[in-house]
Amino acid sequence: MKHDEFNQFCEALKPSTYVMQWGNSHVWKVGGKVYAIGFTLKNGASAYTFKTSNLNYEFLCNHDGYRPAPYFASRGMKWIQQTDTDGTLDEELKYYLSESYRIVSSALSKRKQATLGLPQ
Repeated sequence: MKHDEFNQFCEALKPSTYVMQWGNSHVWKVGGKVYAIGFTLKNGASAYTFKTSNLNYEFLCNHDGYRPAPYFASRGMKWIQQTDTDGTLDEELKYYLSESYRIVSSALSKRKQATLGLPQ
């Protein structure tokens, strides 16, 4: 998946907001909370970082094409980075991005969810 495809997918998850920050990273948020980050690695390849459930985190830590997200996971957070972006894992990535969005949006206060028009 390329950055423009990543951005199009995340944009469709309403009401997401986009900001370019942290050294040209494509950062997607819901209710002001980050759920997905796309950026370019030093070798020029794309990488995508997202929040996961505990079970998915344990599974993906040992799955080819994924690794614990360096900054987040080192602080005990359940975030994964997809490093295999040749297209073979695009459908999986879409699933995990959707799950990350769901996890983050469901953790928002009920008032914030209602303000954003999210199902409760």
